[in-house]
Amino acid sequence: MSLLQAVLLGILQGITEFLPVSSSGHLVIVPALFGWPTASLTFDALVHWGTLLAVLAYFWRDLWFYVRAAWESIRRRTLQVPGARAAWAIVVGTIPGALAGVLLEDLFTHLFHAPRTAAFFLLITAGLLTASELVGKRVRSLEEIHLDDGLIIGIGQAFAIAPGISRSGATIATGLARGLRREDAARFSFLLGIPLIFGAGLMQVMKLATAATEAEPLPLLLVGFAAAAISGWLAIHGLLRYVKNHSLYIFAIYCALVGGAVLLLM
Repeated sequence: MSLLQAVLLGILQGITEFLPVSSSGHLVIVPALFGWPTASLTFDALVHWGTLLAVLAYFWRDLWFYVRAAWESIRRRTLQVPGARAAWAIVVGTIPGALAGVLLEDLFTHLFHAPRTAAFFLLITAGLLTASELVGKRVRSLEEIHLDDGLIIGIGQAFAIAPGISRSGATIATGLARGLRREDAARFSFLLGIPLIFGAGLMQVMKLATAATEAEPLPLLLVGFAAAAISGWLAIHGLLRYVKNHSLYIFAIYCALVGGAVLLLM
């Protein structure tokens, strides 16, 4: 792997992890199209930790607020605490994705070497985004979220184990379908993704500990990590500003064009 490839793959991971266009799909398709070598487990782990750093840096105040809200709700034994419902909705919503990651990982592992399958799932992402814009009422705030909303959005997140189905796309689309406003659906999607991104990075580290693999040189690893962290932070900031006044149709069109083009080319 060259320095340029490390930078581009880091940026690709950072941007597509948070924009509703599927990071896993792009990380399957782009190297296949350009004939790039497969990244090592070490590189994969570090770019995941880079995106985790980005979302933690952006939402640390929100996280602290929801941790305190959850603790206060336990202490008082009530959900009638500001932020408590959203906090526990994040906890409940994490469960389906965690179970899918543990139980279905082997089933979907081979898909990470199948660009055409990833391209097909990009078309599914395009359909999800389009449908959510058509049916979503977009009237509820994050403070009005319920535990069943968290569970249903979490089920949407679980489907994103398949490369090409965007994690943020599936969760934002499900949030819109449940009546959340775009900005609140996107914010909940990012917060809900924190445990899953942490878990994915941790699983990569565990694989690394038991696998005999050669890693890229340290400068390339650090460059990939930094590129993922910086581009991830910018992607979060940009999407939250964008969805305040714009629909998700542009991302649906992008996923449809990329998925269709790859299916034609490959």
